[in-house]
Amino acid sequence: MSSNWITNRLEKASPTTFSVYCIVAAFGAYFCMYAFRKPFTAATYEGMQQFEISLKTVLVTSQVFGYMVSKFLGIKVISEMPPHRRTLAFIAMMAVAEGALLLYAIVPLPLKFVCLFLNGLPLGMIFGLVLSYLEGRRVTEALNAGLCASFILSSGVVKTVALRLMEGVNIPGYGTVAFSPFWMPFVEGLIFSLPLFFFVWMLRQIPPPHAEDIAQRSERRPMTRSDRWDFFQLYAFGLTCMIVTYILLTIVRSIRDDFATEIWIGLGELDNPDVFAHSEFWVMIGVTAVNGAAIFIRNNRTAFRTAVITMIGGFLLTCLSVVAYQRGLLGGFSFMVISGMGMYVPYVAFHTTLFERMIAVFRAKSNLGYLMYLADATGYLGYVIVMLARNSPWLKVDHLKLYLVTSVWISLASLACMIASLYYFERRMIEPTAVEPEPEPATV
Repeated sequence: MSSNWITNRLEKASPTTFSVYCIVAAFGAYFCMYAFRKPFTAATYEGMQQFEISLKTVLVTSQVFGYMVSKFLGIKVISEMPPHRRTLAFIAMMAVAEGALLLYAIVPLPLKFVCLFLNGLPLGMIFGLVLSYLEGRRVTEALNAGLCASFILSSGVVKTVALRLMEGVNIPGYGTVAFSPFWMPFVEGLIFSLPLFFFVWMLRQIPPPHAEDIAQRSERRPMTRSDRWDFFQLYAFGLTCMIVTYILLTIVRSIRDDFATEIWIGLGELDNPDVFAHSEFWVMIGVTAVNGAAIFIRNNRTAFRTAVITMIGGFLLTCLSVVAYQRGLLGGFSFMVISGMGMYVPYVAFHTTLFERMIAVFRAKSNLGYLMYLADATGYLGYVIVMLARNSPWLKVDHLKLYLVTSVWISLASLACMIASLYYFERRMIEPTAVEPEPEPATV
């Protein structure tokens, strides 16, 4: 069976068949990437320090810093990436990330944080590469929701696998082998390497958008530096409000993700290591359903407005879940699921609907990779600043309390930002530049 044969079949396939194929490919590829990025956070490194602060905080900060640098580089690299270079770039970046994990296992302790910086540096580009296969289509929201489901579910799953590897696994001929917190990330990367290559191969077979896709969502082309600057200047206030919201969401999401073990311990719910995967599974189901449903809204303006209103609902849900937990109305597991949905619905909306429909409404020269990397770069910069601040001698942090407090304040601040953004873009949508065709509805 040749690759061209698969591509030709996908070009003629029904929207449902095409969507299922793309979701499986994108979900699988990004899911496997997390096995190279997140397993080390499953260990607590209790009692270990570097630079007079906890080793885990040093390691997390170092990797996030590399990831952040990657996002800033991605504003240019991903927005300018021609389609024929995507696959090679994907494989090369994953190889560098796995090589950094091997170094992480063998170098002396004082240098391990450098290895995680090198690990994060290529991984920050992967999301944009996967996204570039999916954007600008009539079913993009469903495809991107499937992609985003991977980073909701995969983080919990790879941590569960990491705990199993550290507890010990039975290897025929060797008996039970328990891997140290430093060898475990490299081993888990090896385990997921083969399925990763398969899903990347699947992505490569996806054909470019059809003429009907371009008519509804506008053509997505590589952007020059001047294109990027012109687009930002054109919508500066609204984009700034959105980006501030994304920064805040990235901070609270990263606290929940990187310190999940400590948060679950604070909740008294870490009796079973499978709790990571179980809680994030239900979050994934709810968030994917809500954001993926946007494909049934045929009008781009209506979809854009609906996305903002849905995000506002997510912020309110997060606040209510914190209040309910503190009053004893929710248990730890229910709280993590509901607060996770409230946080991830608006976070994923950026990836699935908000930027996608914004480009479609205004039809300016742009692509989803540029907007997502502009948001991601600043978002991770904000998280790095928080990570550095929390290590100040005057700030001793309880991770559960940190998660509760930041969830409320970030939700309230994000609520204000998105209301301001909606008001701004509503005014821009009545201008003559915001003219869109009446598209045919998409079905999945």
